[in-house]
Amino acid sequence: MSQLWDRKIEKTTPIEIVAGSPNRQPGSIQGSTAYKPSLNWDMSAFYSMGSITKPHAVFVPYPAQGHVNPLMQLAKLLHSRGFYVTFVNTEFNHRRLVRSKGSGFLTSLSDFRFETISDGLPPSDRDATQDIWVLSDSVQKNCLGPFKELLAKLNGSSESPPVSCIISDGSMSFTIKAAKEFGIPEAQFWTTSACGFMAYLHFRELIEGGIVPFKGIFLSY
Repeated sequence: MSQLWDRKIEKTTPIEIVAGSPNRQPGSIQGSTAYKPSLNWDMSAFYSMGSITKPHAVFVPYPAQGHVNPLMQLAKLLHSRGFYVTFVNTEFNHRRLVRSKGSGFLTSLSDFRFETISDGLPPSDRDATQDIWVLSDSVQKNCLGPFKELLAKLNGSSESPPVSCIISDGSMSFTIKAAKEFGIPEAQFWTTSACGFMAYLHFRELIEGGIVPFKGIFLSY
């Protein structure tokens, strides 16, 4: 097992993981709602009844290609370091994945599974990106319940280890509520640039300061 596990996991300061672009190092730490592992992990944390229990990470990307791909890269990286991985897609995106990669892709890696939750929108087999505004609104309103049901199923399964942590896209913030309810450490993963991420952090200040929305300017999309 990699020396990564020569450390002991403990709850410390919140972190934010930013994916980065080719010009930045992936996995930059910014600061948000998650638990930062200390530098002295110990494999004994994953020993149970004399056998090793793999840490189990649940990944929840925002359902768009530019968000799914970076989180998939992180999932494969942690899988290569000994994690059991559950990658959660919306039902719509899961069907697109199967059409693109073939059903064999879903079982090509041991201890790497795919699960689905509903995005709350009407069923569709359209092979195209969904309306972002409608999708984002529906995700926040409808995904929490199905995701909590999935966590309960995973924790009750004899085929996989209990869930150790959740790593979700910063736009899938409903996972924070589920993580708190289940007592599971949670990290938010942002796929934007560092500049874009800092802009998101200052949205509230811009609104409360009356800087936006701009006066007398109509923005259409």
